[in-house]
Amino acid sequence: MDERLKPFEEKMGKTMNNLFSELDSIRAGRANPHILDHLRVDYYGTPTPIQQVANVNVPEPRMIQISPWEPSMLKVIEKEIQSSDIGINPTNDGKALRLVFPELTEERRKDLAKDVKKKGEEAKVAIRNIRRDAVDAMKKLEKEDVSEDEIKDLEDEVQKLTDSFIKKADDAVKKKTDEVMTV
Repeated sequence: MDERLKPFEEKMGKTMNNLFSELDSIRAGRANPHILDHLRVDYYGTPTPIQQVANVNVPEPRMIQISPWEPSMLKVIEKEIQSSDIGINPTNDGKALRLVFPELTEERRKDLAKDVKKKGEEAKVAIRNIRRDAVDAMKKLEKEDVSEDEIKDLEDEVQKLTDSFIKKADDAVKKKTDEVMTV
């Protein structure tokens, strides 16, 4: 691949990484500790991820258990989870918090599938915008004595790169949609 295309490939890769992390945070009926990734608790005045102040594990397919290293963090973590958009109330046994995930209804599955598709479309739009920027950058090369054939080849490479990232996004969306829709 041409060195001039590397920055655009990196941007597309970052877009895909963002899509993967967003899809990871969507729960599909099974307990997934990644839904806690965006939550921050106040740890001695510093917003800190829950995973850095507690053990987070999945003892059962539909339960997450959070065991804080310091007992004082239990209430702080509980409050953060209750005020978040996770939609699950934790149970506190004095030593650990348990998040029990209810079975998803058919309607909720369809909503989640729509959300997955929307995130996939947003990623594909971002990838296409990067492609447009890359093509614009290639057109500016005409002023630098680069032949039209070379520019055309670069544009073709940009298109192939775009197509491969769009396919990856579609595959990720299909996989997550299937996971959400599986009862």
